[in-house]
Parts: sequence; C-alpha cells; structure tokens
Amino acid sequence: MPSLIAIRGLRKTYQMGDESVHALAGVDLEFQRGEFVAILGPSGSGKSTLMHILGFMDTPTEGSIVFEGEEVARLGADRRAWYRSNCVGFVFQSFNLLPRLTVLENVALPLLYREDSDPEANAAAARVALERVGMSHRLDHRPSQLSGGERQRVAIARAIVGSPAIVFADEPTGNLDVKNVARILELLASLIEEGITVVLVTHDLAVASHARRVISMREGLVQEDRRQ
Repeated sequence: MPSLIAIRGLRKTYQMGDESVHALAGVDLEFQRGEFVAILGPSGSGKSTLMHILGFMDTPTEGSIVFEGEEVARLGADRRAWYRSNCVGFVFQSFNLLPRLTVLENVALPLLYREDSDPEANAAAARVALERVGMSHRLDHRPSQLSGGERQRVAIARAIVGSPAIVFADEPTGNLDVKNVARILELLASLIEEGITVVLVTHDLAVASHARRVISMREGLVQEDRRQ
C-alpha cells in the first residue's frame, strides 16, 4: 500500500551568524495511513523541525517529501496553506485556543480558511467533532472556563474538524495531570480507527510508549525506528 508520506534525504539548515546549524541532517521515513507514531528525542534533536516541515509550516533545505503521491517539498506559500487547511491537524502543548471565542467557534475556526467555507456547515462539523471528544456540553464556554484537560480535548476537536489525513500533536500532554494525560493519549489513539495518522512529538518515554511505533531522533538524525 502506498505511504501517506514518504520523505527522503530531508535536511534543514539554519544560519546562526557564521555558523550553520543542521536541525535535520538527512532523514528518510515513511508514514502509513492509520498509524500512531511517536517521535521521541531531547530538545534540539530535530523532532519539532520535522513536524513543522511535514505539517507544511516550514520548508526543507534539501530533500523530497511525497504526500499522497504528490511531491510537496517545494510548494509555494498558497499551496502549503491549502494543505494545512485541508489535510493536516495540529494539537499543541499550550492548546492555542483563542480566549475571546467560544468552544464551538474555536473548533470551527480552521474551516473558515477553506474555499467552500459555509458558517452553518462549519458549526455542524464543529459540533460533531466536539461530540467525538466528549465536549458537546461546553459549546458556549470560553477557554478560561475549562480545565486543562478539557481545553486539550477542544484542541483535538479543532484538529480533526476538517477530517485531516494526519494529526500532529506536539507535546500535547505536557501541561496535564496524570489522569488527563491518559485520557488524551487514549483519545489520540482512537483516531487511527478513522484512518487518521497520528504523529506524537514528545521527549517523554512514558508518553511515547502508548504509540504503536516509536522513532527516536538525535542531532537531526533518526537513531531508531521500531514498532511495539
């Protein structure tokens, strides 16, 4: 079966004055549909850089990225924005919810950037996503009225509202207590039943152990790629 994403020779170099910093130093990986993958590594290992590039938020210095059969490593800004809006969902450690919007409005927000955006359809899709994460009883609340675990569940609903092919979760449990960590990890794992690929970026071995595949990175390179 063709890979959802296949990357070859991926490099990302930043210039820091006269010094070249190699955030990615030649990465080869493939991700399949419906995989639950953890990318593990210490700060500076390249894991977040890899996520930003695969999530169309950044471009590589060198290398190939094939997404659903299309070479996407050199796309322009408009095309990358289309992919972010239609194919990718993001979940962040700090939730990134807008405080002035309601829960429903926060979840519907990504759909506003689609060409076929329709307010009624957007709200209906947001309700379905919130029901999926068990937050349909908080539609009119503001983020400040929610617990950390509830805010992260809303953030997951926002990530899946557009039926993405892949969800990237960057340290999504870092601000949560043990009980909510378990609930969020269970919720992320359940997304693969819908054929969504979940890539969890973390430095925590215990969190990574919940994934079915663990990729360990160090100094911009893949050190280990194992299934569990």
